[in-house]
Amino acid sequence: MTDPSPAVEFTDVSRHFDEVRAVERVSFRIPDGEFFTMLGPSGSGKTTCLRLIAGFDRPTAGHIQLFGRDVTKLPPYERDVNTVFQNYALFPHMTVGENIAYGLMVKKVPKAERERRVAEMLELVRLPGLQQRKPSQLSGGQQQRIALARALINHPRVLLLDEPLGALDLKLRQQMQIELKALQHEVGITFIFVTHDQEEAMSMSDRIAVFNLGRIEQIGPPAELYEQPQTRFVATFVGTSNLLEGDAAAALTGSPTAFAVRPEKIRLADESAEAGSDMCVADGYVQEFLYLGMHTRYLVKLDSGAEMTVARQNEQVAAEQGVWRPGDRVRLVWPKSANNPLQG
Repeated sequence: MTDPSPAVEFTDVSRHFDEVRAVERVSFRIPDGEFFTMLGPSGSGKTTCLRLIAGFDRPTAGHIQLFGRDVTKLPPYERDVNTVFQNYALFPHMTVGENIAYGLMVKKVPKAERERRVAEMLELVRLPGLQQRKPSQLSGGQQQRIALARALINHPRVLLLDEPLGALDLKLRQQMQIELKALQHEVGITFIFVTHDQEEAMSMSDRIAVFNLGRIEQIGPPAELYEQPQTRFVATFVGTSNLLEGDAAAALTGSPTAFAVRPEKIRLADESAEAGSDMCVADGYVQEFLYLGMHTRYLVKLDSGAEMTVARQNEQVAAEQGVWRPGDRVRLVWPKSANNPLQG
């Protein structure tokens, strides 16, 4: 039967280092089998939370449970989790097969069984037959897969991944994102992923917790965080947003309440463009534009004094062209429903 308890549960967990509050009263529940990502800038508390789950560190206050069991004070070897690090942490003097089997050797699993399970893991990470290679003979992507195989061979119930793709180049990182998500579906266990890369988090996660200054600002599916950010920090850290408040907001909505609107929600037109009562309209002039391949980004200075960014898809625009040039008068039009109120 499936364990009804969440794979991981934090209840008011804090971790202080003298005066530094690395994690402050964090609570969340991660269901079994979820791909859960902790996203945030350096120093936001996400890696500290991962270390607390692994048992490498202990909380100053609060409780941590794994599958309903309180593990707050248990050492790492008594927790059914394994960790994959950014630098892979492979033993350079050992072969690939010995690296993968290391945990089984510590547990004194018989050699024949070790070899069988190593072969299974290499098939799983799509690197069959590389048992006798040394880590130095592998590419960065291959080393990352070997690190995954070593972590999975002990059949942990939770796999922790500490920025595991950070050392890879962009194209390989994007490829590994696809493969990592597919691997998680195949093995069916809980993955907890730490990253500062919002695009990486969006592409793989079932849910994301956005960290800032030791606290969680918002938890939700990627689309929810992008379309309905609750705070200024989430609106700007997860993608790009235009933030308007005070007089600038009142000029558009009649209220000074802060709101965010995504650049791609805005239509760029000339000043003669008409709009219905369900639309926001703002006039201004183009300050600058930046051609970015798939789209062009315009920076527009509004007559109210605010600045807004607009993203226009390049469906029929040549690389060297922009429909509007710096100094051109323009009108910005977007649905009022695209305005997302912000709490703080």
